[in-house]
Amino acid sequence: MKDHDSAQVFPPLDREDELDRIAERMQAASGTGMQLLNLIGTQAESLIDMLPGPVKAGLESATAAALQQSFKAAAISRNRVADASDWLTRAMTLGTGAAGGFGGLPTALAELPVTTTVILRAIQGIADEHGFDPAKPEIRAACLKVFAAAGPMDNDDGTDLSFITMRLTLVGGTVQGLIAKVAPRLAIPLGQKLAAQAVPFVGAAAGAATNYIYTSYYQEMARVQFGLMRLAEQEGESLEALTLDLKKRLL
Repeated sequence: MKDHDSAQVFPPLDREDELDRIAERMQAASGTGMQLLNLIGTQAESLIDMLPGPVKAGLESATAAALQQSFKAAAISRNRVADASDWLTRAMTLGTGAAGGFGGLPTALAELPVTTTVILRAIQGIADEHGFDPAKPEIRAACLKVFAAAGPMDNDDGTDLSFITMRLTLVGGTVQGLIAKVAPRLAIPLGQKLAAQAVPFVGAAAGAATNYIYTSYYQEMARVQFGLMRLAEQEGESLEALTLDLKKRLL
């Protein structure tokens, strides 16, 4: 973990080149879920319909509970364990996904907060990598905001960047307001994840593949967000203006 008492020094970025790199990163992340859908032989739109009624009805509350646990656990772990590399984080969630998929929906639900914590912890490390202190309330909020990205199985054109300019604040150490905004958006991709892990006869393989794809996706979205935040600081521009320029590159 880096020492944030003194400001990190980064070489200056070329605005246009950096936006091009961020666009390439986002395009690479978009559509990765199609690999998983090919594995389980279904469409993203039908995945959530495969969930039992009570699970669908409680999906948003389950997502909020997972975020609540993860927000606390990930912050505590940063004081005890060094940041892991991308591949090690993906290996960890691959393992938890295999375990979650092995027993179908009940174990997938139990695995949900564990994997969410590992991914959020990785997002905090990526914030640190870009020179932002994850101990600061505004950066903790920004880390959580990454989960509001569309999701790896959305298969859109890669231009849904509204999560970047969401207004989230962390006041007095409470996270309920943050989670109330993020949970409804995250519930859809997490519902798809749960359904994929519960597909009969695929089980552990789908669980492992699901977690690998989801971890990779949110790591990339974190680098999109914090890359834009770093560029905004350097250029003295708003995130809205930079996001608009990035979107043009994705059309």
